[in-house]
Amino acid sequence: MTTTTAGVDVAHTGGMSDEPDPEVPARARRRRQYSAKYKLRILGEYEQLDKAGKGALLRREGLYTSLISERRKQRDRGALEALGRPRGRTPADPAGREAARLRADNERLERELAKARRVIEVQGKLSALLDELAADSATDPDREQNR
Repeated sequence: MTTTTAGVDVAHTGGMSDEPDPEVPARARRRRQYSAKYKLRILGEYEQLDKAGKGALLRREGLYTSLISERRKQRDRGALEALGRPRGRTPADPAGREAARLRADNERLERELAKARRVIEVQGKLSALLDELAADSATDPDREQNR
C-alpha cells in the first residue's frame, strides 16, 4: 500500500524499515588473536607507564587489565613460548592421518574380499549341484520314457 505525503510516495512496509537494527551486529565478530611479539611489546610498554598512561594504552589498544595481568603471570612462570602458540586443537599428524585412511581402506577391501569369496563358494556349490542333476537325468531311464 502506498500513500502520498506532500507529493511524495511513501511505501508501507508493515512497520519494518529498510535500516538495519543498530543493536544487532551485521555479522559476528571473531576473537582477536595477538602475536607473541605484540603481546610482549604491549606488556613492556604497560609496565613503563604511570597510571594515566596505562589507562590510555589500554583504551588505545582496546584491551583489558585482565589480559595484561594474565600475560604477566605467564611471563613470570616462564611460559613465554606459550604466548606465541596458537590456541585450539593441535593439527593432526599427516602420517597418522594417512595411516588411519589406509587402515580404513584395508578393512573395506577385506570385507569386499570376504563377500566375493562367499559368492564364489556359493557358485561352486551351485555348479556342483547342477552337474549332479544333469548326470542323474542322463542316467535315469524312466525320465526319458516319460518325455
